[in-house]
Amino acid sequence: MSRVHKVATVQFEPTMFEKERNIARLLEFCEAAATAGARLIVTPEMGTTGYCWFDRTEVAPFVETIPGPTTDRFAALARKHDCYIVVGMPEVDSDGIYFNCAVLIGPEGVVGRHRKSHPYISEPKWAAAGDLGHQVFDTPIGRIALLICMDIHFVETARLVALQGADVICHISNWLAERTPAPYWISRAFENGCYLIESNRWGLERAVQFSGGSCVIAPDGTLAAVIDSGDGFALADMDLDVARARRVGGEAVFAQRRPELYRGLLSDTFSWNPRDFFKLYGHKPWPPGQTSRVTVAQMRPGDDVEANLACITSLARRAKLEDKADLVVFPELAVSGLTDPRARAQAVPDLATDRLCRLAAQLKMYLVAGVAERDRDAIYNSACLIGPEGLVAVYRKTHLTDSERAWASPGDAWVVADTLVGRIGLLIGHDASFPEAGRILALRGCDLIVCPAAIKERFSTAHPGSVVPHNYPIPTGADPYHWHHFRVRAGENNVFFAFSNVFDPAKGYPGLSGVFGPDSFEFPRREAIAAETEGATTAVVDTTNLDTVYPTNVVRRKDLVAMRMPHSYRALIRND
Repeated sequence: MSRVHKVATVQFEPTMFEKERNIARLLEFCEAAATAGARLIVTPEMGTTGYCWFDRTEVAPFVETIPGPTTDRFAALARKHDCYIVVGMPEVDSDGIYFNCAVLIGPEGVVGRHRKSHPYISEPKWAAAGDLGHQVFDTPIGRIALLICMDIHFVETARLVALQGADVICHISNWLAERTPAPYWISRAFENGCYLIESNRWGLERAVQFSGGSCVIAPDGTLAAVIDSGDGFALADMDLDVARARRVGGEAVFAQRRPELYRGLLSDTFSWNPRDFFKLYGHKPWPPGQTSRVTVAQMRPGDDVEANLACITSLARRAKLEDKADLVVFPELAVSGLTDPRARAQAVPDLATDRLCRLAAQLKMYLVAGVAERDRDAIYNSACLIGPEGLVAVYRKTHLTDSERAWASPGDAWVVADTLVGRIGLLIGHDASFPEAGRILALRGCDLIVCPAAIKERFSTAHPGSVVPHNYPIPTGADPYHWHHFRVRAGENNVFFAFSNVFDPAKGYPGLSGVFGPDSFEFPRREAIAAETEGATTAVVDTTNLDTVYPTNVVRRKDLVAMRMPHSYRALIRND
């Protein structure tokens, strides 16, 4: 059996009220793609009918059962070419409930379907939230999963199907309000080590501008094929062996998961007014928050602890003097160095952290720095949060790389600390490769996640620019950092994310540190990305509540976190 299959993404602009015309055109594109050798062809969300329906009454003439007349027509084509086709359409169930549906159709007919599980603002006007969960369909060309548009904003959906062994996620959408291929799409493929075929519509419908950018994304996050604007299809190869390796940056991430630490994923923190939730019983109420200046510093930790501390001191003083920084984050193992952390491991607190405590008190600021921590017979890759008051918190890295296992023990607890800057959660480097980690901290009410890192693998790509005419201030031009994986981590959790990476190109460390804002769709972005050099960059971080009744600041309101469907996430905490 072949392990490499040609796949196709179809980009299409449907016309409302012209269902027959839409179906005929989609069949033409599918026929052409199949003739070109595609074994899996993906078409856009609601491609048979258009998307922007006012209500149930308006869409009623166009809904269908599944199987039904439309799926029969695509099944005939699939049978003719021995291929599989994903079709987006409005479905009516036997009891008259409507769903936004993706259908996987093969030579034998309907293989399976997915009902959009996480509705966008438009679906509640006419459709119910999906009730079929998140499934993977085993076919002769691979294990296929289906997601629809808003579903992929939520880290849990793609993770659920990846844990079931999906080789490819077929994501159909009516994506809007940003330049595409969207960073969320790329991150979902990248963090799960699987292919993602994105079929997005383009064009204008009821004054809504859709983004196009349909593409095939490889498991390492590279774009194998892209359509910027217009109707058409694009082809790429899908290698099942690459998908089934399940590696991210060379690491076997699924073997390194810590499900015993993920049970909080089933909580629904933001379903109630978070102001009430976090002050309930007077236990761990939210800090008031403030407007702060947060700096991430790039440096090359060496083998000399004294030299590392001198560099940290110099960068901290400069950040205070030049940028009025309230918090400075330094890279992973910034104190101990990267080459042999075990040799320079020390207790916490000890001489090095005592010096950092004096520095923080003198500068009246917070510092976060990585250190190899010795605790009796164990050594941990740790990060210390230090403030003017002294040592505030120590976090021990919970997700270790294969090489780190040779010298470090994994930590076994999340760490959250309340400060003047706001509620801060800590991660270290490889931890942030696991979407579960950031989500847990967001559910605990963090305003800011700090992430000292020493990451070599590629986690950012450029964009050449798009001809799709988005309204100002949505950018359409070229961008050297269009996809930055840790910007996605911020937006998907509605947190500020301060990512401080080692900069040492000779050893493969790219830097690209940044402070990223809590809303991926806010332009201009509230962020600062470090140049590809040693030094620092600073951004304003606002953690104030801004309201006496209900939070109006997205970092406190956490819209995306509030819209989760945790009742369907149980598989994320199993040790299967």
